[in-house]
Amino acid sequence: MKSFLIKLATGAMITATVLSPLAEAQAAQPRRVVHETVREGPRGNVSVHRTTVVRKDYRNDYRSWRKGERFDRRYASGYTVINNPRAYRLYNAPRGYHWVRSGNDAVLVAIASGIIGAVIGNALR
Repeated sequence: MKSFLIKLATGAMITATVLSPLAEAQAAQPRRVVHETVREGPRGNVSVHRTTVVRKDYRNDYRSWRKGERFDRRYASGYTVINNPRAYRLYNAPRGYHWVRSGNDAVLVAIASGIIGAVIGNALR
């Protein structure tokens, strides 16, 4: 019975590790949208114009950060380090911290550990 449970647990872990990257790749693929315009001319001739637009799925772009979380720059949209915080009405970062940009948010991140010290939403418009 014990060996059966161990095999069942390892099988579940293997399945989870194999399927999770596939699900992430599925969600990250862009959508293709086809716009079709039909026009009728003065003599009755019909012209069809098709345009294919590739749209990025923006649902995964925005990440809301919280104080105490670990900051990962891979999930920050528009990641840049803010060198002049006074230009954005932010206070100077304490020693060991720096301000970074994630979307329109200003995030105070510890340089060594990556722990978030403060989040100011919509500070960078």
